[in-house]
Amino acid sequence: MSFRKETYLSYSETELIPKYADLAQHAPSKLRDSFLEILKSGTHGFCFSLYEEEQKPGDQITEAQIRKRLEILRPHTMWIRTFSCTEGNEMIPKIAKEYGMKALVGAWLGSDLEKNEEEIEGLIQMANQGFVDIAAVGNEVLYRKDLTEQQLLEYMRRVKLSLPNHPVGYVDAYYEFTLKPTLVEASDVILCNCYPYWEGTSIEYSFQHMVSMYQQAQSVAQGKKIIITETGWPSHGETLGGAVPSLENALLYFIRMQLWAKREGIESFYFSSFDEVWKTSSEGTVGAHWGIWDARGHLKF
Repeated sequence: MSFRKETYLSYSETELIPKYADLAQHAPSKLRDSFLEILKSGTHGFCFSLYEEEQKPGDQITEAQIRKRLEILRPHTMWIRTFSCTEGNEMIPKIAKEYGMKALVGAWLGSDLEKNEEEIEGLIQMANQGFVDIAAVGNEVLYRKDLTEQQLLEYMRRVKLSLPNHPVGYVDAYYEFTLKPTLVEASDVILCNCYPYWEGTSIEYSFQHMVSMYQQAQSVAQGKKIIITETGWPSHGETLGGAVPSLENALLYFIRMQLWAKREGIESFYFSSFDEVWKTSSEGTVGAHWGIWDARGHLKF
């Protein structure tokens, strides 16, 4: 019996999600084959990481580098998620539309209120031009404590009034929607990040933990659609509790997560598309190793 039949890795056979132990016993070459099959069949979405090796947020992004990376992603996904509406990031959804892709577009909010105005106006303008499929007002701004809940809700209210025909939400960790019911009330769609790694969960139990995160958000969502806006596993870097970064663990997590999402019809954006070196400044070595592709655009697995 073939490896594909034994472990239910074909997209035509997702009645069962392969167990960690069943996957882990196979040689890296077989894991790679399963990963490539999933990638070829297509994922729902990727978080679009575009900063090249010497770049960081605040640097101006060029059209050429956007096109280069979107052309890599286009055969493998229909959606991308962006994080900002300034500094060249505003070109991403427009080019994505040109390539036949959809975009969950985020306005990056922080403690700089003047910059926030540029982001909010940029988001509204892009949506009115037809380049935004889902609008995200901020990313983990409450987690970082950059804004108060009331400040965030006011930004969301403004965007919703300006874009009555677009689904609008806010991105944060899954538990924030349990702790702050007003976020659910203000959202058309629940946009939650689910990271077993950042909670120190071992790879053996990471899949179950991720599912429980989704279910926790689901329990307070009032029937609204839930989209996993970030989830992933690093391929290198520091261990956190029982969570160990490695190429094999990243493969295992990707395979199980993608099969589950497809079987359950859950929309998700994998974090991330490309490695980004600048993240080491805030997250340590592990921050630079979340991509499916490396910083030069080469498939890591």
